Amino acid sequence: MNTNQNNAIAPGSLAGKRALVTGSSRGIGADTATLLAAAGASVVINYRNKAARADKLVASIEAAGGTAIAVGADLTDPDSVARLFSTIDDAWGGLDILVMNASGGMESGMAADYAMQLNRDAQTALLTAALPLLAPGARVVFVTSHQAHFIRTTETMPEYVPVALSKRAGEDALRDRVPELEAAGVSFVVVSGDMIEGTITATLLERANPGAISARKDAAGRLYNVAEFAAEVAAAVVEPVPENNTRYVGDVSDFAGE
Repeated sequence: MNTNQNNAIAPGSLAGKRALVTGSSRGIGADTATLLAAAGASVVINYRNKAARADKLVASIEAAGGTAIAVGADLTDPDSVARLFSTIDDAWGGLDILVMNASGGMESGMAADYAMQLNRDAQTALLTAALPLLAPGARVVFVTSHQAHFIRTTETMPEYVPVALSKRAGEDALRDRVPELEAAGVSFVVVSGDMIEGTITATLLERANPGAISARKDAAGRLYNVAEFAAEVAAAVVEPVPENNTRYVGDVSDFAGE
């Protein structure tokens, strides 16, 4: 299995490339977008309702000499997604990189099936909307967790099960589209990692089940932080497609039975 490789992206190596990172106003998405911009890509910072935070990230990227725009979109709303890609098409005429980072399902006050709406249905709809803009040679990266990727064979924290099942359903639905992507000259990579310290998901899990993240950290030996994992996601954009289209970040022995 692919575990951990050189995660550096050479400056200028993505010059002329156009990237969309969903859920990128903060956390892993923000750090991934910053790394892609530093390598020369023009980056769309996508957010659902944190416009000020997205605008601040754009300003930071521009101050460092990069190119970015902020475009709000609720990925569960087809009209909102259509406007997102219309804006990208008008601004840049297409995409070379799509990082499918946005996910959720543990938020309070959402519909009972919100996790499946966002993590499966919205992801497949996003890919459908993006495909006409993806140039030959483009790369699609789907970000997930070991807890979701291996959910059918390895138990996870009870509070995370609905999210894990929906994330795995989304991954499967996207994998079913690989032949279609390959026919269009587009490659596909899944990046799977353990729980990441400092993310919203980890915070919500710890709130719902105090000690859960500490216990997972003890079992794993260490957990990646946001910056470390974002570097792996960014590397997945440029490195060769791994075996089974899956880039595993860190040790998977607790999940894969190795």
